[in-house]
Amino acid sequence: MEARKHSVEERGEGPEQHQQGGYRIYVVVWFWLLVFTLIEIGIVVLGVPKWALVSGLLVLAMMKAALIVAYFMHLRYERLSMIYTVVTPLLLGFVLFAALGPDAVHVFLSR
Repeated sequence: MEARKHSVEERGEGPEQHQQGGYRIYVVVWFWLLVFTLIEIGIVVLGVPKWALVSGLLVLAMMKAALIVAYFMHLRYERLSMIYTVVTPLLLGFVLFAALGPDAVHVFLSR
């Protein structure tokens, strides 16, 4: 037991190492989420073309989702779970659009 405790302390993995960051990382992530939100608001207010608006908002939403999943859901070191959590809703959205898009275009053009 003593040998294991000694080796953990030598590697710098003691309890004080885990508390070193504290809440700082959450404040930094919150700051970046705020920056992304302000960019989203700026894109909408500037009146950019719809294709740029939609693609910009989707990219920013994906970035925000990745930050939330990585840090607030503690999946930063679980890459596969993080990818599934961010990419799966995007793929389902594409499938939904592919299924309902033609009907929506038909209704839009018939008006």
